[in-house]
Amino acid sequence: MTMEATERIIRRLFRLEFECISVLYRIMSWIRKLAIDLGTSNCTIWGENEGILLTEPSVVAIEAEGGKVLAAGSEAKKMEGKTPDYIEIIKPIEFGAVVNYEAAVGMLRWFLREVMGSAWLLGPEVMVTVASGLTQVEQRAVLDAVLEAGARKVYLIDSPLAAAIGAKIPISEPFGNMVVNMGGGIIEAAVVASGGVVASKCFRSGGSRLDESLEEYLKRKYSLAVGDQTVELVKIKLGTAVKLKKTETLSISGRDLVYGLPKSLELNSDEIFEVIRPMLDEVILVVRETLQVTPPELVADIADRGIVLVGAASKLRNLALLLTREIGVSVHLSIDSETCVIKGAGMAMENLETYRKSVR
Repeated sequence: MTMEATERIIRRLFRLEFECISVLYRIMSWIRKLAIDLGTSNCTIWGENEGILLTEPSVVAIEAEGGKVLAAGSEAKKMEGKTPDYIEIIKPIEFGAVVNYEAAVGMLRWFLREVMGSAWLLGPEVMVTVASGLTQVEQRAVLDAVLEAGARKVYLIDSPLAAAIGAKIPISEPFGNMVVNMGGGIIEAAVVASGGVVASKCFRSGGSRLDESLEEYLKRKYSLAVGDQTVELVKIKLGTAVKLKKTETLSISGRDLVYGLPKSLELNSDEIFEVIRPMLDEVILVVRETLQVTPPELVADIADRGIVLVGAASKLRNLALLLTREIGVSVHLSIDSETCVIKGAGMAMENLETYRKSVR
């Protein structure tokens, strides 16, 4: 073989290598980066440079035999109580943990396909939030479910850290900041400093449990069955963490459990306060217990900086006022409290090197 022929072969090999690298870079650029807040009530998905792409109820409809997923999210939720025996409506997440693995995988796969379309085949890189109170086994179940649903790579971040990032708290600084996250299935308080969770406590309760308490109260006292929208209206209009000086009222309608006919009645804020009170006691207790196991230097920081409330249930009227009175530290509701966690997880995904020691 002549020198000229050898040089031609070498040039072709270099050109082929360059083309392969170019194709690889193009493929890598197609791989999407997502963040998922896998909650008891809702699943929210965020996309890099896109923001929130999906917020759907954590519900899935599955064929009882075969396990085929028929619907997920709001479509499945509409089917509750209206399905034949061969269809099961499953809520695969409870208290932030996976309680039905196969259903969780099916639901996540459905949601990922919805936000990614045909790009789903490449498999995204995903940052997933997990409650700080989950065991290692429960955290592993979350990670495995997301991988099996189609993710290429999965990172985990504690919900309080994600919430703090989303609330623009400088978590990498060596100062203590307390975040109280009130989701659908959990109430967790955590002290974050130097990029990690220093102390935390978690109660398996939250907004969903409050909804159930209100529904049970109406059934028990008034023999009245109501829907989710009515319960939400009662929470917004009459719900309060501090008893009001002037009692407020609200007229609601539902189905009489005795006669099966439409029924209307008037509720007042005093009785709803009594229904809410047990959850309020849990919030106060979880904050106190967290402070009790926090190093004194960080408690001093929290006294100066205050406590931040995040999560859908944190929007309860006068909750910040109640906690300020009971704890003796300034408490305030974060801006965009409902989306703090997913936004923080998204920011961690976008800036992975910056938050590398805060994720796993």
